[in-house]
Formats: sequence, C-alpha cells, structure tokens
Amino acid sequence: MASAQKKNNGTIYIEHPALGVVNAFGKAFVSGDSAKMASVLTDDFKAINGTTSNLTNYSIDKKAYVNSLLIYSKRLDYFTTEPIPGSYPDALEFTKDNKDNETIVQDYILIKGVDKQTGVKIDAAAHNIYSVTKDGKIKRIITYSNGKVLDEIVASFVDRTNGKIYNHHENINTVRKAMYAWEKGDMDKYFNFFTDNARFYDINNDSWETYHSKAEEKANIENLRKAFEIKSLDMFGYPDYLEYEMGNGRSVLSWWKLNLVRKKDKKAITLFVHLNQDFDDKGKMTNEVVYYNGALLEK
Repeated sequence: MASAQKKNNGTIYIEHPALGVVNAFGKAFVSGDSAKMASVLTDDFKAINGTTSNLTNYSIDKKAYVNSLLIYSKRLDYFTTEPIPGSYPDALEFTKDNKDNETIVQDYILIKGVDKQTGVKIDAAAHNIYSVTKDGKIKRIITYSNGKVLDEIVASFVDRTNGKIYNHHENINTVRKAMYAWEKGDMDKYFNFFTDNARFYDINNDSWETYHSKAEEKANIENLRKAFEIKSLDMFGYPDYLEYEMGNGRSVLSWWKLNLVRKKDKKAITLFVHLNQDFDDKGKMTNEVVYYNGALLEK
C-alpha cells in the first residue's frame, strides 16, 4: 500500500450548476410539483432502486417515477427533506468513461413527515446518486433507502390484532405473589420470581439506558425501607397480561397504591405505581419498569 500509485479521475465540487439542478428537483419533490419534477428529467430518464435484488427489471421510467414521488406530498403532513446532519451534496466530474460529459451528484438526506391516514411518523435516511447531463437535466437516479420504514404505514391501513389480553393468567398470579412478598419484606421470595440477569428500570432515572441489577435493586429496596414504613400495598384495578404476536413479547401491566409513612417526620404518603413486567417462556420475569412520581418521596 505504501508504494501504490495515485491517479486522478476527475474533480469533486462543492459548488456546481448540477447541484442547482438537483436542488430544484428536490424542492419540486417536497411541494408536489409534478410538472416541475418532469421538466428537470430527460425523456429517457430511469430511476433505479439501489437495494433491489431483481436485476432483470429494476428501473422505472419518468412518468412512473414522478407519480411515485407525488405519494409523499399527498400522504404526509409536515413533509420535508433535509441533509443528514454533517453531510452535504457533492458534484463529481469523472474523467474516465464520461464521453457525454455528465456530472454525478450525490446527496444524503432525511425524509420526514407524518402519514395523514395512519399517524405513522417518517424519519428515514436515503442516499441518492444523480446523473446530470451537460444540458442540466437529470438522466438517472439511483436511490438507496430502507423500504421497511413504509411497512408500518401499509400495515396500519386496516385494523389488526397483535396477540391476546388476559385478565387471568399464571403470569398475573406470579406478579401478585411477587408484589405481596415485596410488601411483607420477603426479598428472597420476591427476587426468586426474576431471572438472574433481570433488569430493573425506574422512570425517575435520568436515562432510559440506566437500569439496576438484582443486587442493586435489592439495595434500593433496603434503602426505601430504612426511610419509610410500608403500611400496605394495594392493587388498583386489575392486572392485564399481554401476549404479543409481534416479537413474541409477554408483559403483565399492573397498578398499585403504595401507602407509606416517612419515618423522620411521620408523614403519610400514598404513591400510585404502575408496573410493566416482562416474562420469558418459563414464567420468570426478565425486566421490570416502574412508573411513579418520585418527587412525592422528597416532599
């Protein structure tokens, strides 16, 4: 590599007339101006999906491409495009195999909007490679993007289920047994309902990336009991067990009233608590997310 030779194959421009052509096309795309978009494309224009696996029929013509782009402005509220942060378009004039004196423009953009029908938010990246003729028209566009970002919109056109909700289930029984063991201070029994590598999340933490291990959670509970007397833990409403089709998730949602007395000033506090506890296929809890107003414990 140290002895490899370098050979120039053209010039890269940060300012170039071809960039203006692409910019005009992009503005027409966002505004839904089909006439303007068409005027910037050559008659023999082709659009290519850079991620296709069908190499025998992988391009569409001018009319079909413009119609496909109009879907965005018609379907999306707040529709915009913008450069991916830290990026900017480049114009490349190649020397080799460029007998028609075309300019290649590359951009890296974010497509943003909210689907009017489904409410699905789009915030998707795309990389486009434009071939711009010496006459200032776009001859070809190769687009690299993740089509899966549109799958949620398509899936939301009709109602569909995502599993079952139970108001009685063995996993609900597990949550009740665990929480009443917590109330009585039987921590060995309480933590036995969790897997060894279970994670405990608290809505009052500074970051959702922060979680506690079983050992750390045990220490937190001990500190709570040092500062507060646990008068009672009462179920509020009833738990639901959700068994999802997508992702094969298993979660029990429950709601509680935790009645406390702060030891230092004998102040009675009622804390409303919501728990989301995930289960594995063996009936053990793997994650717990607890929602409550932590400020009440400090007043």
